[in-house]
Amino acid sequence: MNDVASWTLTEVATALRDRTVSSVELTSALLDRIAAWNGVVNAFVAVEAETALAAAKAADAARAAGQPIGPLAGIPLAHKDMYDRAGVVTGCGSRIRAGHVATETATVMARLEAAGALHLGRLNMSEFALGPTGLNAHHGRACNPWDPAVVTGGSSSGSGAAVAAGLAYGALGSDTGGSIRLPSAICGIAGLKPTQGRVSRHGVMPLSFSQDCVGPMAPTVEDVALLYGVIAGADPKDPTASTRPVTVPKVRSRLDGVRIGLSDWTGADFDGLTASAHADARRILEGLGATVVSVEMPDPMALGELSNVVAMTEAAAIHMDWLSTRPEDYGDQVRARLRQGLTVPAALYLRAIQMRTVLVGRIVEEVFGRCDVVMLPVLPFVPPTSAEMDGDPAGGAAVPRMVAVMARFTRPISYLGLPGLSVPIGRSHGNLPIGMQLVGRPFDEAGILSVGMAFERAAGSKRLLPALPA
Repeated sequence: MNDVASWTLTEVATALRDRTVSSVELTSALLDRIAAWNGVVNAFVAVEAETALAAAKAADAARAAGQPIGPLAGIPLAHKDMYDRAGVVTGCGSRIRAGHVATETATVMARLEAAGALHLGRLNMSEFALGPTGLNAHHGRACNPWDPAVVTGGSSSGSGAAVAAGLAYGALGSDTGGSIRLPSAICGIAGLKPTQGRVSRHGVMPLSFSQDCVGPMAPTVEDVALLYGVIAGADPKDPTASTRPVTVPKVRSRLDGVRIGLSDWTGADFDGLTASAHADARRILEGLGATVVSVEMPDPMALGELSNVVAMTEAAAIHMDWLSTRPEDYGDQVRARLRQGLTVPAALYLRAIQMRTVLVGRIVEEVFGRCDVVMLPVLPFVPPTSAEMDGDPAGGAAVPRMVAVMARFTRPISYLGLPGLSVPIGRSHGNLPIGMQLVGRPFDEAGILSVGMAFERAAGSKRLLPALPA
């Protein structure tokens, strides 16, 4: 049964529907794999083996009895430790919330459960979802399964590591500046940051209320599309959730008529293998019939700084009381970054909020007037090692520089509230994954998912699993 860890979520759903495998067999196999791997990748902070097996038995019994079941019935998932479930701890990667037990279940978790998914446990994350490398002073880093010395990306570090290592068939992450797209790209899986407001945030730990997004991470774009279809949509418990209908992505064998925008950002800081992988991806898209056009976008570093102003000001407001009463319970880097948010002038924050509406309107008109999807890097170079990225443990000037470099191509998309999809496209030094980012118009998740699925089929993408280190 070890082979089932290499299946995609979609393949698992088909096998369960055809009854060629049971949920108990799948769950048992993944629990065995977690036992072997978690000491290496540190992806899980809590494993819920008994409840997962009980849920798997119930799913198998319901299927055998011909009862109505959902599209994820019996599929083992695991999620970033920031989604409330009634009666279960939600620790948020922190010491401050380490014992918090929710009284209500987050809407996205309730939707996954209604679709039949079961939970293997809670996944590691950057403390309070703050940090693009996966650093956590309390639980330790989640490690990259392709090379444990290399960062996973963050803040959805455990989600990236668990899915990439074959410990879960999918996971929810969250993205405020790249926290789904970075670990997806660095760990070699697919991940979607939806449009701001496309997915409910009720029952989800907040960081930046005007940039936080909930989204799925899974082995393939097809898998991500399946999870997205379950969690997206309006929610009366979250007034910020859009009431726009959710559109199902088209399955396309060709991309004739689709215009791919190649941004003037694209050449910046590329290393050789990353540039080559992006060039190959472009050729595949063109071979499918897509037309590549050049587009001009605002300076990514300027947009990233606006994103940082908004995110850190809003995060500091959320954490203000704890920063005053429990400062010692934060990790050094997280405490330092949150305190920086307290120093942002109100006029600067408001200006950043006001400018966003103008910039989004301009990009929709000028960029998406010329193309349907913008192709960008996620990370333009080989991911660094954990030692290289830890920098000043006290959170000095090196930390903001690290964040800016890691999130150069993701933070601008978060600031603009646009949907962004990370798609695996190749391998770099030491077999480390490379990902590209497909960005769409507001609420055009279906469009970028459709392009991503067509790409992975044409590229012959295969689900790869790393070998357990000796």
